[in-house]
Amino acid sequence: MALAHSKVTAQGQVSVPAKVRQRLGVGPGSVLEWDEDGDRVVVRKAGRYSSEDIHRVLFSKSPRRRTVEEMKNGIRRYIKKRHAGR
Repeated sequence: MALAHSKVTAQGQVSVPAKVRQRLGVGPGSVLEWDEDGDRVVVRKAGRYSSEDIHRVLFSKSPRRRTVEEMKNGIRRYIKKRHAGR
């Protein structure tokens, strides 16, 4: 038996029934994903963050500038640590 029913408007819009909104935990501004599963279409709550959001957070800040001496010391530490057990 179906959880709920909706009508499609002339503009192709669909209202999400209250039972479905509650079950999915969605409200105004929420994004829904529509996927195919064989002969069915599955609607689910979209992930909280898009890959673009994640990329922006990870790569928006420029790394701190370092002097040549700081870079050389960092390379030395890395080499010592990597080859310490050999």
